[in-house]
Order: sequence, then C-alpha cells, then structure tokens
Amino acid sequence: MSQSSAMQSHTDSDRSTAAATETPTAHTANRPTDHAVGAHSTGVADHGRWSTRRIAMYALFVALAMAASLIELPIFPAAPWLKYDPSGIVCLVAGFAFGPYAAAIVSILGFLPHVFTSPWGALMGMLVALAISVPASLVYRRKRTRRGAMTGMALGMVIALVVALISNLLVTPLYAHMTVAQVAAMIVPILLPFNLLKFAIHAVVTFLIYKPITTLLDHAA
Repeated sequence: MSQSSAMQSHTDSDRSTAAATETPTAHTANRPTDHAVGAHSTGVADHGRWSTRRIAMYALFVALAMAASLIELPIFPAAPWLKYDPSGIVCLVAGFAFGPYAAAIVSILGFLPHVFTSPWGALMGMLVALAISVPASLVYRRKRTRRGAMTGMALGMVIALVVALISNLLVTPLYAHMTVAQVAAMIVPILLPFNLLKFAIHAVVTFLIYKPITTLLDHAA
C-alpha cells in the first residue's frame, strides 16, 4: 500500500471515530428534563449533590409555604373559626416538581413560624401537609402524567383526612379545653366536611397550576 493510501485510510478512520463520539453527545443534549429523577439542571431532584441552586429552590418553596400559611380564609359557614390556608398547595407543587423529599421539607419548614405562636396547631398542620403531599409526590414520581397526579392527590387526600381526624381527637383536647368525646361529636357535622372541602381546593388548584409551574422551572433552568 502506498503512503498516500495509508494516510487517506487513517484520515477516514479518524473521521468515523469523531462521528461516533459526537452522536451520543447530541442524543444526550436532546434528552427531556425530568425534575424528580435527577435530570433537571438545577440539581434539585431527590438524587445528587446539594447544589447552591437546589438549596435556593427549596428555600423559595419554603418561603412561599410560610407566606401561604399566614393566609386564613373562612370557607365553612357552619364553623367560621376553622380557617383555610393554601400552604398545602405549595407543598403539593414542590412535591410534583422535585419529589417527596422536597414535599417533606416544605411541609415541615413551612409551618415553622407557627411553632412559636400555636405549637399544637403547627404540629397538626405539619402532619396533614406531610400526609397529603408526600404520598401524592411518591405516586407522581412513578407515573408522571395528569392521571398520575390525580391518583396521587386522591391517595394523599384519603391519608390526610385520616391524619386530620385522628390528630384532632388526640391534640385538640390538649389546648382547646375540650374532651375527646366533644371533639368526636364534631367529626361528622364539622371536621369531616371542612377537611374534605379543604383538600378538594388543594387538589383542584394544584392540578390547574402544577404543569405551568414545572414548565416555567424547566425554562428557567
């Protein structure tokens, strides 16, 4: 074989190697973003290192939950002393966007300011927020569709309802000067419908806004 033929063969081989090297890179660049499985460029998914941006995103959702927990709206005329706050929506969206660990962190830290003013109320708020957002985000992480979101929130609502009723029976008598029997008598006419209405509002609003918010986070990354 002549020297020129050998050089040509070597050049063609180099080009083939370069093309083979570039193909996976292009494929990787076009891979879709997934918040909950660690592909999001912010690094805020449940896996991977705690990057500065990940901490910032968690802090943002915690701050939103804190602010939302200060909003108190009477939504049940039969019991105007029971107030609705939309912090649970923030916990659900955080869970859908970044996974169950985010849902747990936002659910707990979001009620932190109330620990100093109403510790028992803050405890019940944390438990209920955890009960609805963590199961919902676990289901959604496995099935990232609108149906998965609906299924997750339905499961979360059932668990949160049970937690809310039990916590009222156990905790309310400790600070409200009521007996367990008096609290139990309120379950059917007051506590059950109030919490069902509260969780329904959480679910409807979350279902309407979680996709636009996660899309916005994708573009911001």
